Amino acid sequence: MEQLFETVTQAFVSTSRSRAGDPAFSRLESDGWHTLTWGETGDRAARIATGIRELGVKAGERVVLMTRNRPEFNVCDAAALLAGATPFSIYSSSSPEQVLYLAGHSEATLAIVEDAGYLERFLKVRPDLPSLKNIVVMEDEGVTAEAIRLDSLLENDPIDVDKAVSDASPEDLLTLVYTSGTTGPPKGAMILHRNICWTHASFNSQLADQDWAYNGRSLSYLPLAHVLERWYAHYYPIFNGYSVWHCPEPSQLAQFLPQVRPDFFVGVPRVWEKLRSGIEAAVASNDAYKEPFERAMAAGYERLSYDERREPLPDDVRARWEEASAGALAMVRGLVGLDNCKIAGVGAAPVPHDLLRFWRALGILLSEGFGMTETSFIATYDVWEPKVGYAGRTVPGMEMKLAEDGELLMRGGNVIPGYFKDPERTAQTFDAEGWLRTGDIAEIDDEGYMRIVDRKKELIITAGGKNISPANIEAALKAFPLIGQACVIGDDKPYLTAVLVLDPDGAAAFARTNDLTATTLEDLSRDPTVFAEVERSVKEANAHFSRVEQIKRFTLLPNEWLPDSEELTPTMKLKRRGVHKTYAAEIAAMYD
Repeated sequence: MEQLFETVTQAFVSTSRSRAGDPAFSRLESDGWHTLTWGETGDRAARIATGIRELGVKAGERVVLMTRNRPEFNVCDAAALLAGATPFSIYSSSSPEQVLYLAGHSEATLAIVEDAGYLERFLKVRPDLPSLKNIVVMEDEGVTAEAIRLDSLLENDPIDVDKAVSDASPEDLLTLVYTSGTTGPPKGAMILHRNICWTHASFNSQLADQDWAYNGRSLSYLPLAHVLERWYAHYYPIFNGYSVWHCPEPSQLAQFLPQVRPDFFVGVPRVWEKLRSGIEAAVASNDAYKEPFERAMAAGYERLSYDERREPLPDDVRARWEEASAGALAMVRGLVGLDNCKIAGVGAAPVPHDLLRFWRALGILLSEGFGMTETSFIATYDVWEPKVGYAGRTVPGMEMKLAEDGELLMRGGNVIPGYFKDPERTAQTFDAEGWLRTGDIAEIDDEGYMRIVDRKKELIITAGGKNISPANIEAALKAFPLIGQACVIGDDKPYLTAVLVLDPDGAAAFARTNDLTATTLEDLSRDPTVFAEVERSVKEANAHFSRVEQIKRFTLLPNEWLPDSEELTPTMKLKRRGVHKTYAAEIAAMYD
C-alpha cells in the first residue's frame, strides 16, 4: 500500500500541474456541458485562495460551503485548503436554524453560498453568528443584500501554491463532516489530511492497474455534505485525476446517467431500487422487450449461480451469457447509462440480496461496502470478489474485530481522531487504543467477509422483551416492486406493525399491467387491487422471519417519502423519530 501524498493540498497542486489539460469538473448549462480542466481548476483555486486570505480568514479557521453539486464547489473547497483554512460543506436543504447550528458550532469565519436563496438563509441568522465575517455568493442574480461576488475573487493574483503545500501538515484538520442528526444534534467529525491520504492509498491499491481509475469519469449527484460524495466527487479525483460530471439534484439522476455514462457509480440501496424499478416498468410496458429481456436475465442468473459458488462456467452457460450480455442486457445497460460502468458500489443501509443479484445478472458488478463518516468514507469493500449478503472484507491496512456483545470495532489510518468540540461523545466512540466503536452488531465469516446484522441503537424491544432488528425486516419488505419505503414499528408494543409507502415506478407498472384506472400514488394507495398485492408481499416477507418478527398490521400511506424530509435524511436513510412523529395517529390506529 503505497502512500504518494502526505496532504490533500499536495495532491491537488500535483494533479492540477501534471494533468493541466485534462478534464476535471463539468456542469450542464443551457447551451451544453461546460468543463474545467485541472489546470483551470488549479488556477482559479489559487486566485480565490488569495481572496480568502484578504477577507481575513486565518490558517485553521473554518470556511462553510452551501451549494448544489457544481464545479465551483470543488474550486472553492480547494481554494480554502490553499489558503490554509478548513473547508466543510452543509446540505443545500439546510434551514436557517440548521445553518445557525452548523456555522455557529464550527465557528466559521467565511461562508460561500450558491445563490440568493442560500444567502437569505445565512442572513436570517447572521446576527447570531459573531464569528462569521463575510459571505461570498457564486451567482449574484437576485442578490440585493451586501455580499461578495465569487467572480471578484478571481481577479486576484494566484497564491503561492508551493508555500501552501509546505505549510500544510498531515495532522491538520482537512474538513468537518457533520452527521445528518438522525439520533440527536449533528456531530462534527474531524477528518485530517492523513486520514484521506491513507484512505486513498488503501482504496487505490485495489484499482491501481485500472486505467479508468485515472482517466475515467464519475457522476456526482449525492449531497456533497455527505462523506461518500465528498470522497468520490472531490478527494479521490484530486488524487487520481479522473473527471467528475455534476448532477445538481438527485431527482435528476435518471436523466444525467445516460449523458455521462460513468466508469464507476455508487449509491444507497434506494437509488439502485429506483433504477431497477424503472427498468422493470419499461419492460412491463413493452411486450416486444419483455420476453427477450426475461430470457437474457435468465442467462445472467444462470451465470451468476456459478460465480456465487466460485465454480468455472461450463461452455454452454458461458455462450448463453455472452449472447445475452452483448444483446438485450447491453441494450438495457445502455438505456440506463451504465454500459461503461466497471464497478458499482452500494451501502449505507441493508441491501436486499435480490437487488444485488438483479444488477449482477444484468452485468453490473454491484458490490456492497461498509463505511462511516468516522472511517473517512470506507472500511470494508471487496471490489472484485464480492459475496452476496456481506459488505466485503476490510480494505488494505484496516483491522476489525467483534466486542463481547458483537459490536463491530475497527482500527486503521482512516479512523478519525474524534468530534469537534465534543470530548464526551469522542470518548464514547473511540477508545485509547484507536478502536472505533461502530454501534453496529456484525458477523465475520471464516474468509473475513463482514455483514451487519443489527444496529445497537435501533433495536426494537417489544412489550414481550424481544430484541428485534427492524432494518432487516424493512429490507425484506422493500424487495417487493410495489413497496418503496418501509418503517417497522414495535418498540414497547405487543406486536410489530409497519408504515409502508408505494414505489412510484413499481406502482405505475402494476397499474398498467392490471388495467387500473388510478394513476396517482394517493389513488393507487387506496385501490383494493394494489392493497391486496401489498398484503400478499407482506405475508411473503413474513415467511422469512420468526413469529415475533412478523408484521401483523400495516398502513399504506398515500404519499412518497422524499430525501431530506421528516421521513428521510438527504441520503435517503430512514428517520425513525420523524416517521413516529409524523404518523403518530396512523401508528396508534394499528394498535387499537
